[in-house]
Amino acid sequence: MKHCYLIFAILFFNCAVVFAQKNSAARVTDSLNNLLLLQQSKQLQQLENRRLLDSLKKMELEAQLREVKTNNAEKKQELRAQLDAIAQQDSIRLFQKETKIDSLRNFVSGYGVAPFYEDTLFFVYARLGSFGPDERAEAITNRIKKLAKNSFTGKDSLKLIANEQIIDISSGENIIMSVSDDDALWTNTSKAALAGKYKEIISKSMAGYRSDFSWQSILKEALLALIVLGLLVTIIFSINRLKRKVKLYVYKQKGHRVKGIKIRNYVLFDADREANFLFMVNNVIRWLLIIIAIYISLPILFSIFPGTKGFADTLFGYFLSPLKKIFNSIWNFLPNLFTIIVIIIVFNYFLKGLRFLKNEVECGDLKISGFYPDWANPTYQIIKILVFAFMLIVIFPYLPGSESPAFKGVSVFLGVLFTFGSAGSLSNIIAGLVLTYMRAFKIGDRVKIGDITGDIIEKTLLVTRVRTIKNEINSIPNSNVINSHTTNYSSDAPDNGLIIHTTITIGYDAPWRQVHQLLIDAALATDMIVKELSPFVLQTSLDDFYVSYQVNAYTKEPNKQAIIYSNLHQNIQDKFNEAGVEIMSPHYGSLRDGNSTTVPPEYLPKDYISPSFKIKKEEERKNKNDDQVK
Repeated sequence: MKHCYLIFAILFFNCAVVFAQKNSAARVTDSLNNLLLLQQSKQLQQLENRRLLDSLKKMELEAQLREVKTNNAEKKQELRAQLDAIAQQDSIRLFQKETKIDSLRNFVSGYGVAPFYEDTLFFVYARLGSFGPDERAEAITNRIKKLAKNSFTGKDSLKLIANEQIIDISSGENIIMSVSDDDALWTNTSKAALAGKYKEIISKSMAGYRSDFSWQSILKEALLALIVLGLLVTIIFSINRLKRKVKLYVYKQKGHRVKGIKIRNYVLFDADREANFLFMVNNVIRWLLIIIAIYISLPILFSIFPGTKGFADTLFGYFLSPLKKIFNSIWNFLPNLFTIIVIIIVFNYFLKGLRFLKNEVECGDLKISGFYPDWANPTYQIIKILVFAFMLIVIFPYLPGSESPAFKGVSVFLGVLFTFGSAGSLSNIIAGLVLTYMRAFKIGDRVKIGDITGDIIEKTLLVTRVRTIKNEINSIPNSNVINSHTTNYSSDAPDNGLIIHTTITIGYDAPWRQVHQLLIDAALATDMIVKELSPFVLQTSLDDFYVSYQVNAYTKEPNKQAIIYSNLHQNIQDKFNEAGVEIMSPHYGSLRDGNSTTVPPEYLPKDYISPSFKIKKEEERKNKNDDQVK
């Protein structure tokens, strides 16, 4: 309950502050609008002063005319001419005043006389003597307040006292206000009618003020306020009680009706999470109901007391005005909404037609010269993005608020943010598109990009992902791919086969034809080597101590090069060992005095004996040399 009281106090305070701010803003606006009124009222007063001077002169001329003798016709004619000129000038000034007042009446509100509850009784527009309309309105307001607080002043105490230029509204000896011809001009009525109207308005307002502040009215208003507060407390108590009952019901149903939420095989909420979620929703609804109850009760409370009746309309306006604006906005947006729906439907069917063509090209039923089937999907995606962009451009003018400066500012900001934030990404996207139409590789190809060798497992607009033979996933930006040397082992392998090759060095003591045959036999004995395409051997160099032999064989399994090379090397060892040909450095062989061969024992004859050390005497060496000389 403490929280409810706190919310009630906060709402009450905010309403008072906002209401005060609204009135303050209205007063500022009226002051700005009436600034011109103060300036123009001085000009109107100058015209009125001239009219008064002419009126005095007119009275003087009329007195002179009465005193002129009947036989002095020339003098009478002169005085009548002066009187006619004054009358003509008076008509012109009256017309000027009416014209100026008509031009001001459309946009100035005047200065209100509001002695009670901010309710304006009437407005003052004209000056009177040295007093401006603002000073007159303030003086009239203070006099009415003072008169209303005097309990001895009756309803019929107000009287009208007509003078030559004005009509006074007075109570006893106190003048409340004076009504002039200018006041009548502003209201398009006569001076007497306007004075009578103001007298009736002031009388009713004072009577209402005294009635509102009688002890009977105060007691009735207090009782009504207590009833409203009692109902509010009862409603809040009922809401809290209902919240506890709902929480208890959910707790009891946990595991029965409350047993979690599943979307196919995914458990979105288990029983505990669903129960906690329902508890949270229950609590949110409780606070919403409490706030609504307090919000509705506040205008009712404000409407009970005369001094706060304006708050009620203000609070209901805060709730009804947004709803009205939302409804009007939705209603006005309906024609544009139907236009947007039609545009979306047209573009949707256009994309369906493009998708059909894409599927036909991709499966090979529709063939376009120079257009490869693997280009179909990326081309469709590019066209789809362009179509969506064009659709947004077409729809944009029909969106609500598209012409507002804020909407345009946000659009420009997002454009600048995208431009500067995606500079590197755009280069990768463009590189990805270029790679697609270069057809350098496709998913599943064994490639070498720079220093990385592996299989292509994913191609996106930004990166290319390669899985190496060690199951390492390398993400290479497309801009790096297009700037690197790329080797594709798989593109031609299904048709012509991939040539795998390895080089060994054998000494000159081994016949090259035997070495060729042994290498070819080793290649043919290797799994995944194409037997129909005969392996071949190239002698790549004749070095000082050995010959370099390169065996070449065809395979159509480029993604299994590692195991093929391993098996090929094993078979080369087996074939050479079976033939008794050592795969050994000739340097070692020339120095191998008294050591066994490097051929494994299982490939040697059973009577194999390691060679003995070769030692010759100096005398035998000389005799041999002499024999050779002879």
